[in-house]
Amino acid sequence: MKSAKIKLTRSAGQLSLVALAILAGPWAMADDAGWYAGASGGPSRATIDDVRITNALIGRGATSAFITDDNRDTGYKLYGGYQFNRNIAVEGGYFDLGNFGFNATTIPTGTLSGNIKLKGINLDLVGTLPVTQNFSVLGRIGVNRAQATDAFAGTGLVNVLNSNPSKRENNLKVGLGVQYAFNESLALRAELERYRINDAVGNKGDVDLATIGLIYRFGAKTPTPVVLAPAPAPVYVAPEPVVVQPAPVPPPAPAPVPPPMPAKVTFSADSLFDFDKATVKPAGQQELDRFAAKLNGTRYDVISVTGHTDRIGAHAYNQKLSERRAAAVKTYLVSVAAIAPDKITAKGVDGSNPVTQPGDCKGKKASKALIACLQPDRRVEVEVSGTR
Repeated sequence: MKSAKIKLTRSAGQLSLVALAILAGPWAMADDAGWYAGASGGPSRATIDDVRITNALIGRGATSAFITDDNRDTGYKLYGGYQFNRNIAVEGGYFDLGNFGFNATTIPTGTLSGNIKLKGINLDLVGTLPVTQNFSVLGRIGVNRAQATDAFAGTGLVNVLNSNPSKRENNLKVGLGVQYAFNESLALRAELERYRINDAVGNKGDVDLATIGLIYRFGAKTPTPVVLAPAPAPVYVAPEPVVVQPAPVPPPAPAPVPPPMPAKVTFSADSLFDFDKATVKPAGQQELDRFAAKLNGTRYDVISVTGHTDRIGAHAYNQKLSERRAAAVKTYLVSVAAIAPDKITAKGVDGSNPVTQPGDCKGKKASKALIACLQPDRRVEVEVSGTR
């Protein structure tokens, strides 16, 4: 008698394409590498093919059959892996999907019960797509080697020839999930995985496992506690006797010394340009005029103009915008301050050197709050070298 067939409940191909799309994204960063381990558990589910079981029993002489299914259980997995960078990891582990079965009663009198136990090992390629600083989306694709152990028992009309078949075989495994990092060492992970399974009598199907658990990263950086030394006890010092001296005649005030030319001046891009533009507006011209006035009479070797953008938008577009803004400031200074073109350089560096710290400004969409928070990053820096 063939066992219950575990049916395909959703398309494994769709999950595989999503996992591969995540792995192909241009998000790799190399500062999150390291070993980690974790454990997760949760409900597992399979669908018993009652129609197939009924047809098999009728083929053996039964006129009808009543079937009850036990298609839900609890599974778990233990795993470890290596994170190559922020987006790519390889993970291996042990899984136990639980037990599933059915009970059938036939007319004429007879019974058939079937049970399958599923456990094994797996090796997966895991892709991570960060959404915020702490929250990420996961995708995985890999191979599982599952051991399927079946058990059958029959009475009356039903005669079971092999009551305990078993089988080991390699199959596909895919999954999707989310992860929230409490800190650099500890994170909470929730996943939905699909295991392709072959049972011991040749049936093929899938088992879905939904889990939640914790992962721990080894060797993660932890902040060093700051220990403050106790303040010294106050020491009483007797005051010196006060001797009244006649007030000296003050010397004549020296002539005011003009302030030195600053080595680097930073202009807010919002004060020089309109949003997403590279033409110096009138208010920005006034700021550059004041800077040019300070250059008069100053000897220097070279002036460097560097344009910066924030992280909102595509890298290529921001790079071009930062270059055009730096070039606009250079052109204006050459025309107003009569700076020789070979004495001034201009370049753009996108948003690769922000003033804001990671975590200061949340979100990725260009909301008004995020644009205002990232205002310090949008700037033009003018550095004067070799002043004398």
